[in-house]
Amino acid sequence: MYPQLGDEHELVRKTAREFVERRVAPLARKIDEGEYPRQLLREMGELALIAPYLPPEYGGAGLDFRSMVIGVEEIAKASPALATIAEVQGSMIAYDLFHFASEEIREKWLERVAKGERIVAFALSEPCCGSDAAAIQTSAKREGGEWVLSGTKLWITSGLYADAYIVVARTGPPELRHKSITSFFVERGNCVEVSPIKVMGLHGTGTAEVKLNGCRVGDEAVIGEVNKGFSIVLEDLNNGRTNVGAIGLGAAESAFEEAYDYARRRTAFGKALVEFQALQHYFANLYAQIEAVKNVVYTAAYFKDKGDPAFPLYAQIAKVLGSRLAVDATRIAVQIMGGYGYSADSRVEMLYRDAKATEIYEGANEVLLNVLFKLLEKIG
Repeated sequence: MYPQLGDEHELVRKTAREFVERRVAPLARKIDEGEYPRQLLREMGELALIAPYLPPEYGGAGLDFRSMVIGVEEIAKASPALATIAEVQGSMIAYDLFHFASEEIREKWLERVAKGERIVAFALSEPCCGSDAAAIQTSAKREGGEWVLSGTKLWITSGLYADAYIVVARTGPPELRHKSITSFFVERGNCVEVSPIKVMGLHGTGTAEVKLNGCRVGDEAVIGEVNKGFSIVLEDLNNGRTNVGAIGLGAAESAFEEAYDYARRRTAFGKALVEFQALQHYFANLYAQIEAVKNVVYTAAYFKDKGDPAFPLYAQIAKVLGSRLAVDATRIAVQIMGGYGYSADSRVEMLYRDAKATEIYEGANEVLLNVLFKLLEKIG
């Protein structure tokens, strides 16, 4: 049905959908209550759903980025929290380990990450700065042939339960901004201090403050090259933003289905809610938006697979439109379902809380619009 996808992608969708129905949906409420879904991540890894683009020897399926995006979309229909954890592991962590890590780190960690056996958190945001990533203050200083990392990271997904971290740190003068940034692989040890952070939605993601108290690593821990880490961060964020678009899409599809089913069953004033024109317009508009965003997200992923220079542009569009759709669709679903939708026992109530995060994490939408405009200027 979608020209960007082939038969292999629909097989991935079928595998992911069956897994969601069998394993994720029954446990979604527990995740929302705060349970970190480590076992589900292992099971996703067994199905090669975390990083399907990797070769089989590293725990993938030899597929592509589109396959990952489709898996994330399907997981998000039941649990945007699990989808968020998984997309970070696949589109950022596994991606960096495969493309930029030293052989020593890659051989020790990549397959275990792809199989969900080990969790590595992406530590970028700080108390001083989130979307302004070039202003980070965490430092990595050279001492006695080692790198010593010190600083505080904030809002770190899986930070509470991670076995290791990819830490983005400053390795030169702060006035150089993005030209003095390097990523490091830091295994969890006594030098790492974590504290949980309570958030509005995406419960169960182990969101944490992570303090690095003089963590020492060798040169093998450098991801990419010293002082050239910001370009890797941008790649990670564009990968992630495409997946956030997929998470928003999945949440919107799920909310639509839930509200539509309710409106067909629920009666008022002698007829089903779905027979009222106001609700028909809600559903018609949402369906049109869902189809539009699907094509944007799939096109972004297609451009990534083809190495098309339009990928960064479409990554921003996918994230902005996907997150807006998630918030609008879940809000409307709650409104249609009334008290049932507002109940804490309702799936759309959970989706509504989770959806808001998609407008904020991996770059606030307002900042992404700035990025989008700059990319447009380059095209012009």
